[in-house]
Amino acid sequence: MENTGMVYLVGAGPGDPSLMTLKGRALLSACGALVYDHLASRRFLEWVPSACRKIYVGKQAGHHSMKQDEINAVLVELALSGLTVVRLKGGDPFVFGRGGEEIQALEAHGIPYETVPGVTSAIAVPECAGIPVTHRGVSRSFHVITGHTLDGKDCLPPEFETYGSLPGTLVFLMGLGQLPAITARLIGGGLAPDTPAAVIEKGTLPDQKVVRAPLSGIHAKVMEEGIGTPAVIVVGETASFHMNCDMKCSFTGPLAGYRIGMIGTRHFTDSLGHALEQEGGEARPILEMEVISHAADPAMQEAYRNLSAYTWLIFTSANGVRLFFQGMQQAGRDYRSLGHVKFAVIGDGTGRELANFGFHADYMPDSFCAEALAQGLASVLTGSDRILIARSRGGSPVLTRILEEAGLVYDDIALYQVEGRPVNEQSTEDTEGPADAKSPEEEGFDYITFASASGVRAYLSSGLVIKPGQRSGHTKLVCIGDITAEELKKHGTKADITAGTYHIQGLVQAIVKDAISRKTEGPASV
Repeated sequence: MENTGMVYLVGAGPGDPSLMTLKGRALLSACGALVYDHLASRRFLEWVPSACRKIYVGKQAGHHSMKQDEINAVLVELALSGLTVVRLKGGDPFVFGRGGEEIQALEAHGIPYETVPGVTSAIAVPECAGIPVTHRGVSRSFHVITGHTLDGKDCLPPEFETYGSLPGTLVFLMGLGQLPAITARLIGGGLAPDTPAAVIEKGTLPDQKVVRAPLSGIHAKVMEEGIGTPAVIVVGETASFHMNCDMKCSFTGPLAGYRIGMIGTRHFTDSLGHALEQEGGEARPILEMEVISHAADPAMQEAYRNLSAYTWLIFTSANGVRLFFQGMQQAGRDYRSLGHVKFAVIGDGTGRELANFGFHADYMPDSFCAEALAQGLASVLTGSDRILIARSRGGSPVLTRILEEAGLVYDDIALYQVEGRPVNEQSTEDTEGPADAKSPEEEGFDYITFASASGVRAYLSSGLVIKPGQRSGHTKLVCIGDITAEELKKHGTKADITAGTYHIQGLVQAIVKDAISRKTEGPASV
């Protein structure tokens, strides 16, 4: 069929986004539709294009989920509409992922498909807990077993006792709710009650938990420690091993064990998140700031027509630089219109973005804030200059106040505005995501970062407000600069940390410094 799309069955791996294959991530970044299960990390959803249709079909205890034939029908419908579809599954599509059934449905309709293997949690989760599934002289084989077998029912197969006579390591997926029955029937099948056993919750993630006990006592230990799903159960001699140097895989660095929620545009949080993860932290956007251009509005169109009248252009963000040049081109002007203009930028990040368009800043203050920018310009410019400020709606009034007091002539035009949307709101025209979205304090963030006053306002109006003291060590609010901190203060909330330098590295350094001091006072809550 000429307009039929392609379906990719992609394994997301065991949970840690960095353990997903490069091919899988590349497909996510280019798909037109995403059909996904309940995922251990929301980071996967951040990799898809903003226009992608996201359809949640996952199975999760206590929540409605699609039946398998309904999922098959969704995949067929999306592909027949011509979309490139990624069917994203935790672990590997063929390890209790029912990928085979979905392929049969695609084949029945002549839809092309490709499978992309994923790292299965049956091996990776025990490994990151220091448990090898095989070990010379101890376990020469391993067996992967599902903890339930029928849709909508918690039940083990009638022949389950036979697993108790198998040699090697037994790994159970999706079986935590059946743990008492699993242990009893394994022992009934001949497995010794003192056989080592382990249960790993949220394996490969920073907040993974591991409990070990003899098979007969593992359920009591799980209840005592409050272990929840997702969890992997390991039974066998290797379950007593601790081959991880008391570390959780590669989670090291001054921010190891800390969770940081980020508020900003996708471009900003991608850069900030990478910098935080380099320090060992777990970073996740909680509020995505969407940049809405007003370059086509009458005020900006008039400014583009009158570029010859301006002697200075002021940019207060990288977003402003990008949108200004995009709008200028759409307005039918080119770089020749700017041959006489000088440029001022608020900081080095904005300056680098300006350089990407072939221009170097004529002025940048030593301190990257609106007040320093305005004071510096007031000392450089004269009454014969005319200034165009193309920036975000609701930008700092400090800039224009100081310029006005200096007797300088300016046009302050709203080039764009920024609006926030909680990242965990994944509803689409088709299906809503899981109904258990949690506020940041419930998710246990150690820090929430703010990169702008608009981010503060969006956060405070989103219903996600952190209540300090809700958890041990409480969640700290971190601002990139004084103006952002002042916006919090205006709304009755005090910033716990304000970065000394107004850029990503300054933000990261401020968090690292605080995290180190917190660790000297006591362990982070993880």
